[in-house]
Amino acid sequence: MDIMKILRNKAKIEELDYLFIMNCLSFYKQPRDKLTKLLKNNQLIRIKKGIYIFGEEYRYRPYSLEILANLLYGPSYISFEYALSYYNLIPEKVTRITSACSKRIKQFTTPVGDFVYYYLAPLKYPVGIKIESIDENSNFLIATKEKALSDYLARIKLFNNKDDLFEYLIESMRIDPTELKNFNFSLMEEISKIYKNKNIDLLCQIIKNH
Repeated sequence: MDIMKILRNKAKIEELDYLFIMNCLSFYKQPRDKLTKLLKNNQLIRIKKGIYIFGEEYRYRPYSLEILANLLYGPSYISFEYALSYYNLIPEKVTRITSACSKRIKQFTTPVGDFVYYYLAPLKYPVGIKIESIDENSNFLIATKEKALSDYLARIKLFNNKDDLFEYLIESMRIDPTELKNFNFSLMEEISKIYKNKNIDLLCQIIKNH
């Protein structure tokens, strides 16, 4: 019996959880021992306890860091530097997968990368999140570009005026100023009202003037 073929046929995505795997292995007398063997043979790879991906030779597509980020610690959504890089707002390649969550700050070092979760107050959490799809079976939660930048700015020093903030966005973060023209001002206003943060208020003014 080819258990990997069974797993692969049942799994519609590359990212698996413990309950799904145990269900697939339920006809074994000791399913956990079988899972241990699959891990030892690199047929499955443990990302952290309870979360797994297929080994390289069994993948239909590359695993998704974004989906894994949602699964590792939640509820959470991709945001901050990683989301800004995802939207090509900043030129740097971001190696840590950064997320916002409604629980305490957490960090995981895994075989596929480092995942960092920053706390966000429950009132601020729901606004500006969207579902991004990889295919018909795979999707993840990510901040809109407006919320991702707001989340980032809410965690750094406060600026005195919009000119100083604009200089920081363009010179330090190297955001293309034309990108700001595409920001949704109505959403920025909604975020600003909820976040009550000076940097985000100043960002709103910048977006309004673009």
